[in-house]
Amino acid sequence: MPSLIAYAQSKGVDVILWYNSNGAWNDAPQGPKQRMDTAPARQKEMAWMKSLGVKGIKVDFFGGDKQTTMKLYEDILTDANQYGIFVVFHGTTLPRGWERMYPNHMGSEAALVSENLVFSQDFANKEAYTSTMLPFTRNAVSAMDFGPVFFNKRFSKQADKGTIRKTTDAFQLATSILYQSPVQHFGITPNNIQEQPEYVINFMKKIPTTWDETRFIDGYPGKYCVMARRFGSKWYIGATNASNSLQSYTLSLPWLIGKEVTVLFDHKDRSVGFKTAKIDKKGLLKIELENLGGCVIYSNE
Repeated sequence: MPSLIAYAQSKGVDVILWYNSNGAWNDAPQGPKQRMDTAPARQKEMAWMKSLGVKGIKVDFFGGDKQTTMKLYEDILTDANQYGIFVVFHGTTLPRGWERMYPNHMGSEAALVSENLVFSQDFANKEAYTSTMLPFTRNAVSAMDFGPVFFNKRFSKQADKGTIRKTTDAFQLATSILYQSPVQHFGITPNNIQEQPEYVINFMKKIPTTWDETRFIDGYPGKYCVMARRFGSKWYIGATNASNSLQSYTLSLPWLIGKEVTVLFDHKDRSVGFKTAKIDKKGLLKIELENLGGCVIYSNE
């Protein structure tokens, strides 16, 4: 691990480590184990991580909502904060205000998230539906570590095996806006960087992960969702369509009247298109979303 972390740092990349929460309640076999369930073990491990420059941990497999488990969450956050390490929880309960209590709590899973796209074709079939539910429900409560944005046609390391993706590439980009988490884990693979057009990769390099303002634009749970988020003076708008037909929407964006925006949209072949548009004097912009598709709009000024 030290050599891996040193190599990553030489490339300007910081490292997050995954841990099993463990304890007598947890028989999950994945390791490392017995590193997070007691204060002495945690503090020893975290001191080692700090010495190597590890920035954060993702701790998984928690055993319910009983008092001892709830205390374990807070103990992990408290100890990690002392070592300057941020925490993301997986296999977890819904957070109870931890983002306000602990500055190093970056987010939690607390939902059926993108790993299930790999596990289940039924979940993959409902990916667009999920994108129109979670922004209204789970992600409205706190930061959600979903792990969005996939470009491979199958959710697999192999091109001819695994579950099949039904959504468009522009849909995938839109989820980077709809799903909010200070630390985003995109599901792209090295081949995607070569296969996607430059404007897609540039968008992914620059998309913020923290926001100064969020506005609900339009939507209905289970059907479609359009949400705008602002970072500094720049606005990003994500839209997804869960229906099996082409849908047209007229968005009301009065704060962008007269502004030029970039639109990443669905081509008929379901690849990502690029165009610029100007918000009219009424503050309106018309968009079209392919079936199980989406689009991204961002301000250029």
